[in-house]
Amino acid sequence: MRFVNRTSELARLDALVERGQQGLVALWGRRRVGKTRLLLEWSRRHDGLYSVADLSSAPVQRAYLADALSLRFPGFGDAAWPDWRSLLRALSREATRAGWRGPLVLDELPYLVETSPSLPSVLQGWLDHEAKDARLLVAVSGSTQHMMQGLTLGAGAPLFGRTVSAMPIEPMTPRALGKALGLGDALGAVRAFAAWGGIPRYWELAEPFGADLPEALDELVLDPLGPLHLEPDRLLAEERPSAVSLRPLLDVIGAGAHRVSEIAGRIGQPATSLARSLARLAELGLVSRELPFGEPEKGGKRSLYRIADPFFRFWFRIVAPRRALLAVAPREARRRLVREHLPRLLSETWEDLCRRAVPRLGSAVARGGTAWGPARRYWHGSGSEWDVVALSEDGRRLLLGEVRWHDQPVAGEALERIHRELLAKGRPPVGDGSEEVVRAVFVPRTKERPGSRLPFLVFDAGALVEAIG
Repeated sequence: MRFVNRTSELARLDALVERGQQGLVALWGRRRVGKTRLLLEWSRRHDGLYSVADLSSAPVQRAYLADALSLRFPGFGDAAWPDWRSLLRALSREATRAGWRGPLVLDELPYLVETSPSLPSVLQGWLDHEAKDARLLVAVSGSTQHMMQGLTLGAGAPLFGRTVSAMPIEPMTPRALGKALGLGDALGAVRAFAAWGGIPRYWELAEPFGADLPEALDELVLDPLGPLHLEPDRLLAEERPSAVSLRPLLDVIGAGAHRVSEIAGRIGQPATSLARSLARLAELGLVSRELPFGEPEKGGKRSLYRIADPFFRFWFRIVAPRRALLAVAPREARRRLVREHLPRLLSETWEDLCRRAVPRLGSAVARGGTAWGPARRYWHGSGSEWDVVALSEDGRRLLLGEVRWHDQPVAGEALERIHRELLAKGRPPVGDGSEEVVRAVFVPRTKERPGSRLPFLVFDAGALVEAIG
């Protein structure tokens, strides 16, 4: 698959080279998100050198890095390097002699640190002296956000103060997915996003199937021989430290347990013991904590936990509870499972995207040029639920939205009916009650033209995909 998007990240990295910057660049992000592809593209652009660590012993890791360095410095891989200090010092000498200033990329740094706990302090000394003298630009990356930030950003971190840029790499957007798969419209991009999320590795596998989403899901995920049939187990095992022990939480959240008490009850553990595990899943980008609009972040007695990644949501909803069935199920039975569960998954992803888009929807929602803040759901007990609630940044307007997923275009009386249902709910008890209420209906496709004179706003997939970027 060709390299798409990552425009801002690549521009930021390019600028470091163009300014002649020296020092350390730190990148992190969840696995499969495209860090390696980004770093390879950057390295190629600027005659850099890329290396990636693995889980081998420290001597073998040094030998592999030396072999990679020998591509630029012939003979570098012929020597046996007894420790990291001697290897790095020799690297800076060779770089100075050749007039090469990088970028040098050390991908999956946590693997190196796991086998050589003293490496961060060695890197610190090297960056402060030999690498500085050689004016080297060095990039390190890893999938473990906690470890990468612990190495580079905290005041007590061994590499604190050495970073010239620290960059989280986030999952990509529906628009980038549509472009990568050659999908013809925004609705197709939303549908694909509900299955693959913003993870480019999954896009690469799905690319040959084009817009045939059920076929792709069957071949790649439901089929026991598919490359993604065991993907969550592999991803959890690859984390450092391993996150395999968190799998039961994903199973029960995927099966519909969203409150801490429900999750704890289903896995047979005290609710008070789950905080650290749920925080780790959130750090990995797999679970999100959801609060009703207006609920303070601290406390949050009404908080819910949901699987945040669309692909994981699909896998734990369909594959996880049916592994034995899928091992013997014929193809048509697997396809029925996709047809049965996909509409709900599409609806959930569409609702997430609607809330995500609100702060970026522009003047049509702003009404007078005032931007909107972050949107959330609102619920309380068994009362009414609002899909989208947001306050304008000046606090004068309250946006209330109703989200619906329909395969067919929605217009006229159907839109009015959705609006009437939203009106019937009244307004949630948020703000001070003096705000002007602006109501909106979010549907994937509509026949209404932009600017139609309706007493409410209408947004479709095209508007949302464009807003999210």
